[in-house]
Amino acid sequence: MAQTEVRRNDDRHRYEIFVDDRLVGLTEYHLEGGALIFPHTEIDPAMRGRGLGAELVRGALDDVRGSGLDVVPRCWFVAEFIDKHPEYEDLLAA
Repeated sequence: MAQTEVRRNDDRHRYEIFVDDRLVGLTEYHLEGGALIFPHTEIDPAMRGRGLGAELVRGALDDVRGSGLDVVPRCWFVAEFIDKHPEYEDLLAA
């Protein structure tokens, strides 16, 4: 069974997802005021359809929750994830 891990990469301003220590996806962010803006998410085409995008976004949002920052989902995937998972709606910037 493959092992997955989501890591925050502050130097590159993104969260990354690894499968067996191989980078297979990322969601970029930048800080604007008191919010993290998420403009782009991508998963390696060969790894799509396995739920890795959702796992990546969940890991990123869980990390943001602990920071006290709000979230602005400019990426359609992050916005759709939050729509489908209302437990993350409290993170949305007003």
